[in-house]
Amino acid sequence: MNDLDLLESRSIFILREAFNKLRPLAMLWSLGKDSNVMIWLAKKAFLGKVPFPVMHLDTGLEFPETYAFRERYSAEWQLDLIADPCPPIESVDQSLPNDARLAARKSLGVTQAVERYGLKGLIAGIRRDEQATRAKERVFSPRAAGNTWDFRTQPPELWDMFAADVPPGAHVRIHPLLHWNEIDIWCYIKRESIPLVPLYFAKNGERYRSLGEIGITRPITSNASNVDEIITELKTTRAAERAGRTMDHESEDAFERLRTTGYL
Repeated sequence: MNDLDLLESRSIFILREAFNKLRPLAMLWSLGKDSNVMIWLAKKAFLGKVPFPVMHLDTGLEFPETYAFRERYSAEWQLDLIADPCPPIESVDQSLPNDARLAARKSLGVTQAVERYGLKGLIAGIRRDEQATRAKERVFSPRAAGNTWDFRTQPPELWDMFAADVPPGAHVRIHPLLHWNEIDIWCYIKRESIPLVPLYFAKNGERYRSLGEIGITRPITSNASNVDEIITELKTTRAAERAGRTMDHESEDAFERLRTTGYL
C-alpha cells in the first residue's frame, strides 16, 4: 500500500465506525475540495451509496459555480441532500468582526440542524494542517449542548479507540480527513479523478485555493489551471492555505471564538 492507500483506508475505517456507533448521522458538504473527497470516501466505504443525509448549510452567498456544482452532483451521486438556509446575520454575536459574523451564520446553522434532525453524529471535512485551532481536534470530537466545544477536554484516542458516548443534547463531530494534508487531498483528487468546483483552477491569473462565500473569500495569484500544476505550486508556496479567507485576518481570536461556538 502507498501513502494514499493508507490515508484512504484509515478514513474509510473512521466513516464506518461513525455509521456503526452514531445514529442519526449526517455529513456536512461545503462543496469544497475536502468535502468532495469526503463524499468520495463515503461512497467507497458503503458500496457506492452515501447512507446518510448530506447537508449544505446555505448562506445564500455561494458562488454561482458552487450552486451549479451542488445541483449537478447531488443528483449524479444520488445524495440525500439537505440544503437548509442559515440564520440571518442579525442572529449572530454582533461583537464579532464583520466577516466573522458572516461565517458565524454557519455556526448557528449547524446548531439548528443538529436540533432539527436530532443528530448524534456530524461528519465534517476539516484537517489539522489547515489552521492552528483545528490542530487541537480529535477524530471523534464531542460537542456539548448548544454546539459548544472545549479543546481542553478532548478525550484521548489511543489505538483508534474512539469515544462515541453522547449525553443528552450533545453530539459528536467526526473528522475522517483530520490526518490528511493539502497535498494529500490534491494527489487523491488526481488519482481518483474527483470532480471539483471550477473556481479552484486558474483563470486570468487567479484561482481560489480555499473556497468559501462571496465577499469573505478572495482568490490568489496563480496560473495553475489543472491538478498537476496545483500540486507543483503547493510544493513551493509559503503562503497559508486560508490566506484568502478574510475572517482569518480580522482579529487574533476571531477564528477560535467561532470554533468554540460550533464553526467548522
